[in-house]
Amino acid sequence: MEHIPSAAEMLGWIETVVGQGIRRPGYPADAWTEQWLAERLSGFGLEVTLEPVEVRRWRPGAGLLRLDDGTSWTGLPLPFTAPAKSLRGRIARLADARPGDIVVDELTFTELPQSYVKTLATSAYDPEGSFGTLVQTLPFGPRMMEVVEPALAAGAAAFVGALTGLPWDTRDYYVPYDAIERPIPGLWLSGTDARQLLARLPCEGELIAESAVDTVITHNVVATLPGGSPHTVIVASHHDAPWASAVEDASGLALVLATARHWARVPAAERPHNLTFLLTSGHMAHAAGTRAFIDRHRPELADVVLQLHLEHAALRCEAVDGKLVPTADPEVRWWFTTRAPQLERLVATTLEAEDLRRSFVLPPDVFSPMPPTDGAFFHPEGVPLVHFLSAPMYLFDSADTIDKVDVAGLEPLARAAVRIVAGTAGWTPDELRITP
Repeated sequence: MEHIPSAAEMLGWIETVVGQGIRRPGYPADAWTEQWLAERLSGFGLEVTLEPVEVRRWRPGAGLLRLDDGTSWTGLPLPFTAPAKSLRGRIARLADARPGDIVVDELTFTELPQSYVKTLATSAYDPEGSFGTLVQTLPFGPRMMEVVEPALAAGAAAFVGALTGLPWDTRDYYVPYDAIERPIPGLWLSGTDARQLLARLPCEGELIAESAVDTVITHNVVATLPGGSPHTVIVASHHDAPWASAVEDASGLALVLATARHWARVPAAERPHNLTFLLTSGHMAHAAGTRAFIDRHRPELADVVLQLHLEHAALRCEAVDGKLVPTADPEVRWWFTTRAPQLERLVATTLEAEDLRRSFVLPPDVFSPMPPTDGAFFHPEGVPLVHFLSAPMYLFDSADTIDKVDVAGLEPLARAAVRIVAGTAGWTPDELRITP
């Protein structure tokens, strides 16, 4: 493993990407990151191609809720909701709403006991025994991205999301990110502001939620190395993000780059298979890049031994006085793994060898028909997969800053990726492929 970059070098890559600013699909910082990734991978000696991906680009403008008594609060327009320069009307809680109201609905994040997840897992590596009592705060409520839908069902003219149930105070919640254009405007308000609003309801007021949506061309970064078999392993993450986002997914980019550099320094005959390193666009637009890659390369997928996705080297945080404070512990690590016994064993032994504590090996469809990852759409294609992901509560928030990166985990995670790739030596796709 002498070719694995140090944690300091990987952190430097993360800081470089984060320093460019907000990396939403089609934003200048994301276009810069595409070129930067291509240059890094070319410098390692890989053959690099930029493959075009069409995405819907969303850009917010002013967001404001103003009551007739003069009170006002600034908010974040909800991604892909309809713009509103000035919408006046009655403002009421969802439970008291009438058709045509500006509807206020409170959001609380889901609390997930790890003792329950353990009952769903194929295996776990938890040498501390933390899963018996640990409860994880997920970055979603129970409706996931369908936050506007109850207001739509009530005939609302607009939606105001009250972030009262979050452990810290924020309005910067980039959800939904499925690129579905909802027909009414929406606005997120911080918990502090929303509680002041709720105390005044029902009332009359005005909502401003400006935004613009257009179609742009972004790129998947695809880099290849020849190997010692006619088959292929794909190692991937995504390069876009909701904000400047250190964990989501500058940390994933660093892990893919580290894995690519390692294998670039290994002779071709010693690589277990041909290797493709994929950095996708448009994760924050319904995984547009992954879907585009699959559409473009579908005939080649039958030769894929493994698709390894690397997302989110994250520290667990605690809320203190309305702010997030990183702990020394990693956020719970999920390893969604195709139910092929030899692959599950490979992942389980790798986690122990690299001491990647607080890890679960989980079936890909344990939470939903596909894993909740950028690479999810490989699963219905029947491609064997291992998808690493953690889901800290700040994942879609501007609070995802450099201090939240699990720096101590970077090298072990990169070594784990190399071990898993190396462990597929001699395997064929047919041994692992599960027909969906």
